[in-house]
Amino acid sequence: MDKPTFKELQKLRATADYQFGKGLGRKLFPDEILVLKTKGRIRQVKLGDDLLCAIRASDGFIVLNRRGAEIVHAALEYPRLRVVVADNAVPFVAEGKTVFAKHIVEADPEIRPGEEVLVVDKNDRLLASGKALLTGEEMVAFKVGKAVNVRRGFGVG
Repeated sequence: MDKPTFKELQKLRATADYQFGKGLGRKLFPDEILVLKTKGRIRQVKLGDDLLCAIRASDGFIVLNRRGAEIVHAALEYPRLRVVVADNAVPFVAEGKTVFAKHIVEADPEIRPGEEVLVVDKNDRLLASGKALLTGEEMVAFKVGKAVNVRRGFGVG
């Protein structure tokens, strides 16, 4: 793991600002981060002992790990990028299981398919992070089908 160049750090921060909202880049990627590169491209970002995120090779977007999701969750005001699941789904989502539309109580209407989202319970406790398969409005309206492909359950259920 190496320190990123100034240009790499600026690019990471700009991507985070675009993906999660203005100002998130600096919070998610402080000056102390380390990066792992393969073939000259950043693949993973670490802060201390914690892996913050991976960088998706296909499009350069950020895929959050637990610590990265916690930083984004703390920085964004409710309901931004959040998918709220019913109490009966909490243990399964926390294990890393897929979120189905029938279990969604509320979702940020701004969510677009393919976006990185935070899955929370009714008390805004972070359960998982994943990739939205539907818009936020569709997640609430639909009663069948997958809504979020959970990448990582955080085991708090």
